[in-house]
Amino acid sequence: MILTSFFIIIVSSLISVAFYTIVERKILGYIQTRKGPNKVGFMGIFQPFSDAIKLFSKSLVFTENMNSFFSSLSPAMSLIISIIMWPLIPFSFNGVIDSNFSILGFFIISSLSVYAIL
Repeated sequence: MILTSFFIIIVSSLISVAFYTIVERKILGYIQTRKGPNKVGFMGIFQPFSDAIKLFSKSLVFTENMNSFFSSLSPAMSLIISIIMWPLIPFSFNGVIDSNFSILGFFIISSLSVYAIL
């Protein structure tokens, strides 16, 4: 039960972020006197999904001096660290992890995201 509620929170958060980006792009388009994204679907409603497909279908350029393991691991590590932080955020009184140290744990785990960039 807890796992399904956690999964629902993660999926709804990811979808809301996708639509926040389309709202941001629309507002910036109107500020800059242009239309903004409106080519994919009705009024550009499928633009975030089109962007995700484009992002995942890109190929990575490998050089001879590049460590391919770490270049593939760093985006996954960044995503995993951000997903690990979600149970620490109290969405209700009966959160997934209810502790006095949730805020401290949130800051500790979020500070680990720097290593994915390195």
